[in-house]
Amino acid sequence: MAMTDPLGDMLTRIRNGQRAKMDSVLSPASKLRANVLEVLTREGYIRGYSDDASGKHPQLRIELKYFEGEPAIKHVARVSKPGRRVYSGSQEIPTVRNGLGITIVSTPRGVLSDAEARENKVGGEVLAEVF
Repeated sequence: MAMTDPLGDMLTRIRNGQRAKMDSVLSPASKLRANVLEVLTREGYIRGYSDDASGKHPQLRIELKYFEGEPAIKHVARVSKPGRRVYSGSQEIPTVRNGLGITIVSTPRGVLSDAEARENKVGGEVLAEVF
């Protein structure tokens, strides 16, 4: 059966992996997923990611990050879903936990965090929120 929300699936794999205290998780590879992982790496929520060609299909190995035994990501949620897309202008991008978290936005200039999108004065589709 086809997956209806690939990005939501990747975020769920990250959430479940951190609850199980895993070092890394695997997710099917795509450009959007890689771009979202790049933002999470830049912002310090994951240690990094790499391509994993050990299986039949290309996958991404996501290295999870912990701080004193606690996961670096306390909450991760999909905002814009296939059934209800959420778009926002550069000035209306929501802040997460008064700026302690990030909002991941897909813009014409690529996938950016909320601070980068405001700095570049671009809006777009609000993909997820992380803190």
